[in-house]
Amino acid sequence: MDRLTLELQTFDVAAPEAASAREFADLVGRRVAEAWDDGADAVLLPELLWMGLARFVDGADSTRAVAELFRGELWPRLSESLRRPGKAAVLGTVPWAVDGGVLLNRAPIVSDGRELHQDKLNLTPWETGLRGGDTLRIWDFGGVRCAVVICLDIEVPEISAALRGQAVDLVLVPSATENILGVERVGRCADARAVELCCHVGLTHLVGDINSSLVDANVGRLGVFSPSQSAFGASPRQRVSEVVSSGFHRLRVELDIAALRRQRDLALETNPARLRPGAPRVEA
Repeated sequence: MDRLTLELQTFDVAAPEAASAREFADLVGRRVAEAWDDGADAVLLPELLWMGLARFVDGADSTRAVAELFRGELWPRLSESLRRPGKAAVLGTVPWAVDGGVLLNRAPIVSDGRELHQDKLNLTPWETGLRGGDTLRIWDFGGVRCAVVICLDIEVPEISAALRGQAVDLVLVPSATENILGVERVGRCADARAVELCCHVGLTHLVGDINSSLVDANVGRLGVFSPSQSAFGASPRQRVSEVVSSGFHRLRVELDIAALRRQRDLALETNPARLRPGAPRVEA
């Protein structure tokens, strides 16, 4: 596709509309389906939204209980309901058990009827009991090369370097941050990745308050960033919402994918995505 309509959605982790785990999952699925029905090609939801299930589980280890509830009861039904050709969604992130019970912070993805995933690679100090992933996946959606880079990972320069030369068109960043400093770090680095990789970057944050070992108070915004290159000179290159701490908010944008391809063919314009530098020698 030459143009892609992306809808970014915040999610209030308290989800007062949901009185049960099933209603919580139905709420997520309904918001994605409504966005698709309204013309969106892809939808991005925030990191750790599924920890909103913590109020529906018992036991001391709510993180593991949420992982079991989501994978065992909710995901099979939800993923089946979202198998739609020509549509994609990153359904936030959720604790996910692998390798005999090790927990990852995983983004479930549906894309053109397929089930995909991306694990968070670098963990924050409070993501205790989780293990970081080891693979960054690039996936194709209607000819658009996509990658999901979760929250702290967008702040890591080595990840940007690993994506250099991969002709990624769209980086999607689900995030959860508790204060404005986190919002700024993630947003400023997401903007930098759009410049460095000559790609579009979409960002959404979790909002709302919940009593959980992984998330408590949450604040954030929605944002889309595009390259600062001539092909985008006449269009907005930074589109961000106000900072919010609760509620459901949306930002819909139409991304020019064809312009990315034209830009990559312009050899006589400064473009950091075209560089192949090795690490310089450092003298101190």
